[in-house]
Amino acid sequence: MDAYLIAIAIISGIYLLLALGLNLQFGLTGLINFGHVGFFCVGAYTSAILSTNGVPVALSLLAAALVGMLAAWPLGVISIRLREDYFAIASLGFSEIVRLVATSEGWLTNGVQGIAGIPRIFSSVTGQSQAIAMLASVTVCCVLAILAMRRIVRSPFGRMIEAIRDNEEAVKSLGKDPAGFKMQVLLLGSMLAGLSGALYAHYIGYISPDQFIPFITFQIWMAIIMGGVGRISGTVAGVIILMLFLEGSRFLRDLAPFIPEVAMASIRLGAIGLALMLFTIYRPQGLMGDYTKR
Repeated sequence: MDAYLIAIAIISGIYLLLALGLNLQFGLTGLINFGHVGFFCVGAYTSAILSTNGVPVALSLLAAALVGMLAAWPLGVISIRLREDYFAIASLGFSEIVRLVATSEGWLTNGVQGIAGIPRIFSSVTGQSQAIAMLASVTVCCVLAILAMRRIVRSPFGRMIEAIRDNEEAVKSLGKDPAGFKMQVLLLGSMLAGLSGALYAHYIGYISPDQFIPFITFQIWMAIIMGGVGRISGTVAGVIILMLFLEGSRFLRDLAPFIPEVAMASIRLGAIGLALMLFTIYRPQGLMGDYTKR
């Protein structure tokens, strides 16, 4: 049981890094990114390729964060000035292009076979101690990301991106360039996604293109919506709620053993979708949102 709880905590921390990046982009800036999993994929493959070719894991993690950030630059250059809905479509297309590249460029990514034997972060430690060390590493990354987010929110930069979210036309009338600030936010959020992808790769030990589908992005969207858009505490709460639904729904099988496994998978997704609809109807501001507003 302890191993199971540690595994859930590690995955929750990885999802939290993803959600913090998306909350920075959408919650604070209003940038609708439906392709967040693309940067998650870039980070995972960057760290996996480097580490399996002898690069130290610490450097591979750093490279994954940087490459994830750099991968966002061409998307931003092409699409950042588009209207929100058009940017959302462009970002979704970007994530699918990344997945297709990972599938087709076998010389680099090993194609559909994926990359196996990815080194653990603490390869000298074995057993449950390794899992605890991994959890500690993910926790440190999450704490540093939260502290950085708090610093951003309280800074002039944070107030500017919130103003862009609330009224972009008013910001333009003051002579500011919203596109430049959006680009910076896109890069920072993608850097967190790249780092989370690298941590995921080193924890799982194997990655393939099928692990980086758009559903991952929409799970993260569900987390920030249920927790409270634009709030760091809401991001943390939303990830916890999401994991409770994802893992708790696994035990539905015990309550209804007569339902086939295939059907139960659909029921799990339906339960999660129902929870999101109920939050949207009764708590549209999220669990940690402003209780004076609906």
